Amino acid sequence: MRLILCLTLVLFSGLARAELLIEVTQGVDEPSPIAVVPFGWGGSEPLPEDIAQIVEEDLKRSGLFRAIPRSDMLSLPHDFKEVFFRDWKLLGASYLLVGRITRAPGAADYQIQFELFDVHSRGRLIGEMISGGGAELRDLAHYVSDRVYQTLTGIPGIFSTKILYITVERGPEGSEHRLQIADVDGARTRTILQSREPIMSPSWAPDGRRIAYVSFEDGRPGIYLQELATGVRRKLPHFQGLNGAPAWSPDGTRIALVLSRDGNPEIYIMDLVSGEMRRVTRHFGIDTEPFWAADGESIIFTSNRGGRPQIYRLTLATNEVERLTFEGSYNARGRLTQDGRHLVLVHRRSGVFHIGLQDLERGGLQVLTQTSLDESPTVAPNGHMVLYATQDRRNRGILAAVSIDGRIKYNIPARTGDVREPAWSPFLN
Repeated sequence: MRLILCLTLVLFSGLARAELLIEVTQGVDEPSPIAVVPFGWGGSEPLPEDIAQIVEEDLKRSGLFRAIPRSDMLSLPHDFKEVFFRDWKLLGASYLLVGRITRAPGAADYQIQFELFDVHSRGRLIGEMISGGGAELRDLAHYVSDRVYQTLTGIPGIFSTKILYITVERGPEGSEHRLQIADVDGARTRTILQSREPIMSPSWAPDGRRIAYVSFEDGRPGIYLQELATGVRRKLPHFQGLNGAPAWSPDGTRIALVLSRDGNPEIYIMDLVSGEMRRVTRHFGIDTEPFWAADGESIIFTSNRGGRPQIYRLTLATNEVERLTFEGSYNARGRLTQDGRHLVLVHRRSGVFHIGLQDLERGGLQVLTQTSLDESPTVAPNGHMVLYATQDRRNRGILAAVSIDGRIKYNIPARTGDVREPAWSPFLN
C-alpha cells in the first residue's frame, strides 16, 4: 500500500504541472536579423503546430538571432519563386526562411519543404523536404531550427535535444518529487517518476533511450535504470550505505557509481551485462560525482583527499590519479565538453557558488554566472551551452543556461515548485 501511495510510475502520461518556461536574459550585442515567414498550408483543417513560430522561438532563444516581426513583413513567400529580396533588404533581414506544408489526400504524413536564403547575396543556403505525422510536427520544426543554426554558425544545433530534471513541490502532506523530461525549449513536459521520497542524480545513456537515477522509494537510496520507450525499470544490486551518482560509460555498457559498502564513499564501475563490479578509487577521502571522458578511458571525479573538494582525473588503465583544479578552495561536480578541452564545474568564489569553466589545455578558470547557489551543471552535446540549477529572487529553485563564452544567458523556471538537477540529453536520432 505504501508503494501505491508514495510512488507513481508514469510513462509520458500527459502534461505535468511543472511546465517549464523560457526567459532570455542576455544575448550577443548584435544578433543576426532573420525573417522566418509563416509556412504555407493549404489544408482545410488548422495545423496542430505553427512550424515557423517554433523555429523563430528556437533561433531567438539561442541569443544569436533577432527575428523580423511578422507584422512588419511586406510579403509572405513560401518558395524561391515568390521571394522579392528587395522587400527583405528594406526590413534589414540578413537571412530569410520560407516553407510550405502539404499533405496528400488520405495520407497520414505531412511534408515540409523549406528554404533558407542569404538576403544580400540572394543565394539559397538550404533546400530540403522532410516528412512526419501530426504528432511529429514539433520534432520536424526543431529539425529545421537545427539545420538553420548549423548552416549559419557552423555549430550543430541542439533544439532537437531533451532535458531531464527533478521538481519538488511542498504541500501539507509533505514534498512531492518528480523526475521529468521535456524538449529543450521546455515544451512537452512529461513525468517519468513521481514519489513522496527523494529522487536524485538523473543521467542519460549515450543512446538517449535509457536513463539512470537514484530513488529513495524503498526508504534507502537505490540506483535504477529505465527504458524511456517502455517504462521498464531495472534496479541495480543494492549495497549497504550510500548508492549514488550513476554515470553511463560512452558505449553504454558500464555504469560508474558511488558506494560506501566498504565504509567510505568510493567510485566503482559496474559492467551492465556481467554484473561485475570494479572498485577504481582507494582513498580515505570522499570520492564522488564521477563523469566519463568521451573516449571512455578516464573518469573525472570530486574528492576531498587534498583537504578541500577538488576535481581529479583517473586513468582507468593505470589507476593513475591527477588533480585538475587548483584555483580556489572549492571545485566540484565536474563535467567535460565532448572534445575534452573544457571542464565545467561548480566553483566557490568569495563564499558564493558559481558555474565556472576551466580550459584544460591553456589553464585558467573563468566564472560564467553571476547568480548564487549555482549547482549541477550539464553540458549540451554540441559543447556550447551549459544548463544548471540556481535560485531566482524569491529563492525558488529554477534552471538556467549560459554559453561557454558567457555571452548568452536565459532562465528556465517552472510554473510551480522548485526545479533542480538537470541532465542534457545526447544528440537524438
